[in-house]
Amino acid sequence: MIINQLKSEKIADILLSINAIKLQPSNFFTWSSGKKSPIYCDNRLLLSYVKERKIIIKLFCEAIIKQFESIDYIAGVATGAIPHGMLIADQLNLPFIYVRSQAKSHGRQNQIEGNLKPKSRVIVIEDLISTGKSSLKAIQAIEENNSTVIGLMSIFTYNFFNPQGLSIPYFSLCDYTTLISVAMQKKLITQTESKVLYDWQKQNELS
Repeated sequence: MIINQLKSEKIADILLSINAIKLQPSNFFTWSSGKKSPIYCDNRLLLSYVKERKIIIKLFCEAIIKQFESIDYIAGVATGAIPHGMLIADQLNLPFIYVRSQAKSHGRQNQIEGNLKPKSRVIVIEDLISTGKSSLKAIQAIEENNSTVIGLMSIFTYNFFNPQGLSIPYFSLCDYTTLISVAMQKKLITQTESKVLYDWQKQNELS
């Protein structure tokens, strides 16, 4: 769920304005997975925009303070959420860790980087959630290290992922529905193009 409709619209406006999210309903992108998509999200671009980056981090921190108590760590899911998670942890004066999709095959063979103390309470940060698989892997890795994930948060979600199966709260700053609505308001897409975008999302939505 989004944290707040007005704030979500503000985030959508930022992501569209800096081209972190691009919409091409008449000329689909090809994702690295091979999937064809009318939308492409690259929240790494936020790192190059100081004012916009600060707004994102501020909203994350406000939501975390409001929604959660007794937080021990902020965890970023590698690699996209590492810088955002680190900025959040810095603002909240909390330790930071990041979680790989799998353990390294060399060196210390870590999946979790950083010093995660046992029985810690952790909030997991994602820059983008599509199917949610990377988020679930990160949660599992943290819990297998004798700690507890108390919340999951993201900058943006395609609304594919159904969080009802989670036993923890999940919040996103912005979601697909809000983004398309704002794109329509800004006249970045037509009514016909919005239908293409909504139809694609429904076809890929997970039950």
